[in-house]
Amino acid sequence: MRDYQIAPSILAADFAKLGEEVDNVLASGADIVHFDVMDNHYVPNLTIGPLVCEALRNHGVKAPIDVHLMVKPVDRIIPDFASAGASYITFHPEASEHIDRSLALIRESGCRSGLVFNPATSLNYLDHVLDKVDMILLMSVNPGFGGQSFIPSTLDKLRSVRQIIDDSGFDIRLEVDGGVKVDNIAQIAQAGADTFVSGSGIFSQARDDDPNRYDSILKKMRDVLVNYV
Repeated sequence: MRDYQIAPSILAADFAKLGEEVDNVLASGADIVHFDVMDNHYVPNLTIGPLVCEALRNHGVKAPIDVHLMVKPVDRIIPDFASAGASYITFHPEASEHIDRSLALIRESGCRSGLVFNPATSLNYLDHVLDKVDMILLMSVNPGFGGQSFIPSTLDKLRSVRQIIDDSGFDIRLEVDGGVKVDNIAQIAQAGADTFVSGSGIFSQARDDDPNRYDSILKKMRDVLVNYV
């Protein structure tokens, strides 16, 4: 049985009360806090930096923080996120001049390392670094904006990566990000994913004064995964 992990993307949360949002979604059953870090250079948007990560740790968040760097270059900011409390740091191979060096820097900084693949990015980058990655993230949308629809061809790519991981014998998580919702999470799991990033699919539920408002959507996702198994 795979260890399925649900990772809400705080990009879709209410930033005016981010600490409360993260507390509530974790209390409702989420496993990982996902950071979408955009630089208005590698992708056409600007989001959050290490200070937000540090603020959540200082707020008391203990869950793993999964930092997805959509920035170029990546090496300069890796130590900052590591110091701020990141657990995983993943980056796009196109954003690094020396992929092996960037992966090593993440691990040397005390974090788990990973590579991110856009819908049109070749998996060939994995050929020589599988022993250096702890997570492979497949984008099921083109990066830069939240709220996009899942690209169906990602399922075939997931199957390919799952086979690569299984054949390698390494302990590597397979994450998917983009358009993940209750109605497609089972199909995504069947294709081989074990870690599911969802932003609007979780945080865009009705916001009110109920601290348990995310219980229903997280329970539905978890039930789908349990029933799939």
